[in-house]
Amino acid sequence: MIAEDFLEGQVLLIDKPLKWSSFQAVNKLKYILKRNYELPKKFKIGHAGTLDPLATGLLIVCTGKFTKRIAEIQGQAKEYTGVITVGATTPSFDLETEVDAIFPTEHITAELIQEAVKQFLGEIYQKPPVFSAIKKDGKRLYEHARAGEEVEIPARKTSIHEFEITKINLPEIEFRVVCSKGTYIRSLSYDFGKALNSGAYLSVLRRTKIGNYSVENGIKPENFEQQLNQS
Repeated sequence: MIAEDFLEGQVLLIDKPLKWSSFQAVNKLKYILKRNYELPKKFKIGHAGTLDPLATGLLIVCTGKFTKRIAEIQGQAKEYTGVITVGATTPSFDLETEVDAIFPTEHITAELIQEAVKQFLGEIYQKPPVFSAIKKDGKRLYEHARAGEEVEIPARKTSIHEFEITKINLPEIEFRVVCSKGTYIRSLSYDFGKALNSGAYLSVLRRTKIGNYSVENGIKPENFEQQLNQS
């Protein structure tokens, strides 16, 4: 490929590693592209939907003129797989923070789990996690949370197209979800715990698809340069 290819526009499918931020992944690609090609200082590159550092999987990166397609790609349905751990909660609804409460799990059966799933299919309302990048009063919610400030967060409407339990090995429940833009799987996990008359947090998350784009066709950021040199 030549510089013009990236200026005209490319859609790059990246398999984001654990503990990398989406920003880090985009910056890594930008650095590699600028090092390998004579690209202008104002070369455009951006991702179509953030993944939390503790999540892995599909991060779509658009370059050049294709950055205009970011909003369109972000609006497509997303598929995730992961693990919900029941019997405890954390303030961030995932492993970013320590467990803050313990709940009973002895009453949880496979039947109860499958019944609870039905509550989350279709249009639902959910509150975003307090540890999220949404802005409130000019600050990110996670900034309020880390400062110990309580913030009232309105519930948002979202759509769960598919919610499948793929394995039960309590306290872990493995799942696959297909959902609309703006869905927080951390919030879904927390609410699912309440539906089970217990508590829960998200312990593993992987984004597998956005629209027709699949992580199976993705590449790790650290392997991107090697692939460039081979093309």
